[in-house]
Amino acid sequence: MDDSKKLFVGPRLKRLRRELNLSQASMAEELGLSPSYLNLMERNQRPITAQVLIRLAHTYSLDPREFASDDAERTASELEEVFADPLFRSTPVPRLELRETVEAAPGLVDAVNRLYRAYVALRSAREAQAPEVGDRDRAEGAPQDNPVDRVRHLIQEARNYFPELDEAAEALAADLQATGHEPFFAIAERLRVRHGIRVRVMPVDVMSDSLRRYDHHRRQLLISEMVDPSGRTFQAAYQLAFAEMRQTVDDLAARLEPAEGPARRLLRVSLANYFAGALMMPYGKFHAAAEALGYDVEVLGARFGASFEQVAHRLTTLARPGARGIPFFLVRVDSAGNVSKRFSSGRFPFSQYGGTCPLWNVHATFKAPGQIVTQIVELPDMSRWFSVARTVRRASTAWGTPDPQFAVGLGCELKYAPRLVYARGLDLSAPDPTPIGINCRLCERVACPQRAAPPLMHALIVDEMRRGVSPFEFDPA
Repeated sequence: MDDSKKLFVGPRLKRLRRELNLSQASMAEELGLSPSYLNLMERNQRPITAQVLIRLAHTYSLDPREFASDDAERTASELEEVFADPLFRSTPVPRLELRETVEAAPGLVDAVNRLYRAYVALRSAREAQAPEVGDRDRAEGAPQDNPVDRVRHLIQEARNYFPELDEAAEALAADLQATGHEPFFAIAERLRVRHGIRVRVMPVDVMSDSLRRYDHHRRQLLISEMVDPSGRTFQAAYQLAFAEMRQTVDDLAARLEPAEGPARRLLRVSLANYFAGALMMPYGKFHAAAEALGYDVEVLGARFGASFEQVAHRLTTLARPGARGIPFFLVRVDSAGNVSKRFSSGRFPFSQYGGTCPLWNVHATFKAPGQIVTQIVELPDMSRWFSVARTVRRASTAWGTPDPQFAVGLGCELKYAPRLVYARGLDLSAPDPTPIGINCRLCERVACPQRAAPPLMHALIVDEMRRGVSPFEFDPA
């Protein structure tokens, strides 16, 4: 067999064994292997065979695709971003060494990432007191380790999949459907009858600065009339998560984020949002419909009474063993390029800090609001991805008030594109991808006319007698 097709899973296998608190001898016995052979696999001196993969899945109730996923690639990209910091400019670390470290010592990589985030937080605090940061007008501002970044990291580590919430939401959705009422009314009735909470849709002049507000004293959930029907259902479902699933949400949040504080509170909000989406789009029915419809986001929205963004977000959570969907990633940006959402059930190498590449046509959707645009993109590592993008709105706005718009980009590896309705009629065997980067400071593409900043890992070249296509030229070596 070609070495490039062999599956070496040493670090992942070792991590699993340690999580199960097993010795090599104990795991080898349970798998019917010799301890020496297991040792060779853990040291990546032997690939894992199909038979051993099947035994692993059966013995420890795993999905074998978890071992085939390229998690190391995403982790390596994150580590490259850390070492792209000017802090390491005088002692650059070769990319090959970074990738070898990811494979050989994943625990060390996690520790380095945690230490770097702590360093960034301290640096940001100092800059806030005596700001000396350039590029203030760019979406790629100075990185900050704040509760939002922490929660994004925790959700990404969980691959945006929380089975406890999915299973509970699926059971509750079946109960609500049995009432025969449409979802919003059924949820509102459950809140009223079981929890004494009244749901009221309020005029915009009463809810001028809120879309949803819970009045603890009067036990009323107030929702602005400017929120569309799918949004009203979601907000009611969110309240139901705290009414019926509070203990599960609290336990999950405490397990993922032991320290009480803003990050854990924000994580509780994210988990309640997850439950709300799962209640509106129950896993089994939603997954089956997505597969049958070619992942047509708008048809799925019509069928489940959800918005484009709600459906796109739900598609990034389909990781149930035995019923997995396409591993999508999602990003939401505003017209200035600021990223307000990042989710992924796959390996798309999001930048931990900063904006996105302007060559990615998620930004072009602002020129054609409401229209879906597709694109095949190629990252610097030569991986190819298929993306679907469209503008979305949070809620209606009154005349004379700002109408904030966002663009949602939903994508997957190109190999999954044949399963998408959006790729029908395209010749995927000979695509013409658009070359993009992660963001300018991490991108090594030469002569990019959209470059807004030089790459941190390369020396800037300034030629007073020449103006190239890009405003920043650099030594690619």
